[in-house]
Amino acid sequence: MPQNVKSVTEKEYHFSEQAIHYLGKPLEALTEREMRIFKRLVDRQTIARNVNIAFDDKLTIGQRLADKVAKFGGSWTFILIFAVLLVLWVGLNSLAASKAFDPYPYIFLNLILSMLAAVQAPVIMMSQNRQAAKDRMDAGHDYEINLKAEIEILALHDKFDKIVPTDLSALIEKQQQQIDLLSRLVMEQKS
Repeated sequence: MPQNVKSVTEKEYHFSEQAIHYLGKPLEALTEREMRIFKRLVDRQTIARNVNIAFDDKLTIGQRLADKVAKFGGSWTFILIFAVLLVLWVGLNSLAASKAFDPYPYIFLNLILSMLAAVQAPVIMMSQNRQAAKDRMDAGHDYEINLKAEIEILALHDKFDKIVPTDLSALIEKQQQQIDLLSRLVMEQKS
């Protein structure tokens, strides 16, 4: 049992050393996000996920409706339908001057337009706020992936730095052996 405790302690120590080496701060100073990323890195687990699905799954019916209203309210379809309705409204009320249900200066039309703007503006703002929250979630996820990638690259650099001197000295030694062998062959040829 004491050996198992020792190996866990060594593992934790190694983990802490890696945190200092790659993130520049001790394990205790890591944020919850950094700790989660670092553990996934050590365990060789992926971080990538589709945050849009997770975000969309949490939306309420009202939020989904607000998004659809904002999407339609900001479309060319809405603008064209609205323009046609305005032209029909003004045209019918102008042509039927004596029997117009909203004669010029179109006070009822102004009331309807004001009410539409009063309702549509907050709905669009709700949708924009949700989109901003979604963008922040995406940015946070991008940060996690970038941090993991950066640590992975640093780890690869460390591995290459350890391999290169060993391989280089072995290569030089092998080259020297070949030069010695060629020198002996040349000497034997001459004699």
